[in-house]
Amino acid sequence: MDDTEGDMKDNPLHKAMLDELADLQNAEEQLVTALPQMIELAQSEDLRSAIQNHLQETEQHVQRLQEVATSLGDSFEKKTCEAMRGLLTEATRLAEEFEGSPALDAVLISAAQKVEHYEIASYGTVCAWARQMGHDEVVELLEQTLEEEKTADDKLTEIAETLANATAEEEDEEEDK
Repeated sequence: MDDTEGDMKDNPLHKAMLDELADLQNAEEQLVTALPQMIELAQSEDLRSAIQNHLQETEQHVQRLQEVATSLGDSFEKKTCEAMRGLLTEATRLAEEFEGSPALDAVLISAAQKVEHYEIASYGTVCAWARQMGHDEVVELLEQTLEEEKTADDKLTEIAETLANATAEEEDEEEDK
């Protein structure tokens, strides 16, 4: 640790980054709990598989955030990510509302993509802040997670566009006949 890192603890941007990292830590922990329920609800094997893969990545994200804390020589205060709580509450409501519907996978994907977009925005922010402060090791760890979040979002889009949306629409059209 060089002399400037000792001064970082009083830096307002460093404090903001620690707060956002604590928020992300809790967000990822909430997801580790919520994703198994989404796996169970998903109707298509493609969606179940994508969510299962992302659950494994999310478990790694929790561990990676601990590595970030270690790299910074700090720890994150315990806090609740209210944004993730809200997104998961909405996902639960939608899943209940569309349970048994051919649109269930489409609404699960929508809810999951809202989560991914929140994470992409948050990880993008902390990457920029860490880069600004010269925390190269932290940037590397956070960028790895950011790329995994983007890949998960892309996979969800692919499943929506090639399967879930069409299934929901076709079933709806048949009901109208």
